[in-house]
Amino acid sequence: MKLANVRLFAVDVDGTLTDGRLSYGPSGVSQAFNSKDGAGIIRLLENGVNVAFVSFRDFTSTRRRASDLGVTLLCLGSRDKAVSVKELAKHLDIPLASVLFMGDDRNDIPAMEIAGMSACPRDAAVEVRDFCSVVADSDGGFGAVREIAELILEESGE
Repeated sequence: MKLANVRLFAVDVDGTLTDGRLSYGPSGVSQAFNSKDGAGIIRLLENGVNVAFVSFRDFTSTRRRASDLGVTLLCLGSRDKAVSVKELAKHLDIPLASVLFMGDDRNDIPAMEIAGMSACPRDAAVEVRDFCSVVADSDGGFGAVREIAELILEESGE
C-alpha cells in the first residue's frame, strides 16, 4: 500500500503520541503531548484523512487532547486493538487496506497485521520496528506522529 491511499490513520497513544510516561497526581493521570504531532494531525484532518486514537487506556487527558485537535474517532480502553481497527474501518466504510496503524509496543502488532500499512516511532520495541513498513526518525511523543502525517500528505500531493 502507498501512503497516498491512507484514509484512516489510527494511532496508539502511550509511547506513540506521548513518550510513554504517566504522571499520577490527586486529579488522576496526566500525559504530555507534542504540539508538532498535534499540528500534523490537524493537517491530516483538514485534508480529509480520518484520524483515530486507539489505546489500551482511557484517560481524561487523552480525551481532552482528542477534543482539542478535533479527533472524534476514539477507541479508548481497547483490550483488542485489531478488533477496534476493524470496527473503525467498518464504521467509515473503508477497506482495511486503506488503514495505517501506528504504535510502539507488542500489543500493537495485531492491529498492524490487519492494517494495510504500519508505522512506529524510532524508540518502538524491536519486534515492532522489525514489523513496520515505516519507522519514524523521532521517538514517541517527540514528533514521530507528525513525521508520518507529513509523509502521508507529501505522497498525497498536499
